[in-house]
Amino acid sequence: MSENKYKIGQLAEAAGLTIRTIRYYDEMGLLKSNERTSGGQRIYSDADLVYIKRIMELKNLFFSLEEIKRIILLSDEDKSGELRREILLSSYREKLIDAEKKVKALNDHIGELKWHIKQLESAYDSFQDCPGSLCTNCSFKRNCSFSSKK
Repeated sequence: MSENKYKIGQLAEAAGLTIRTIRYYDEMGLLKSNERTSGGQRIYSDADLVYIKRIMELKNLFFSLEEIKRIILLSDEDKSGELRREILLSSYREKLIDAEKKVKALNDHIGELKWHIKQLESAYDSFQDCPGSLCTNCSFKRNCSFSSKK
């Protein structure tokens, strides 16, 4: 089975990326192809497409391009794959811890928003006949729990 060959535009289309992104990945050393046409255009292979899909997968897991580059370079240095496996395992664990912290912060934020919505919804009737600053006996001030969350 022969391997497909791609010019940069074809590779970009197959990967769902822009030509500029492919060039950037190439400049960073994330792609392995050294083959060129007689006119000097770089030719990419199915292996490059696989690398690009792996890069996109790692980016979706919030790996930086520098982290991805280190992982790719490890595949050249670590022929057995054991060191790469250990580093990936450690990296995935770190990303999981970061994601869990973000989820907790987001859940806290959601809780705060729900609390404010509840406060404002419960205060609706109090505002209907409110004379504003002229009120000397404000039931809203007495019943408002903004100053002490419940």
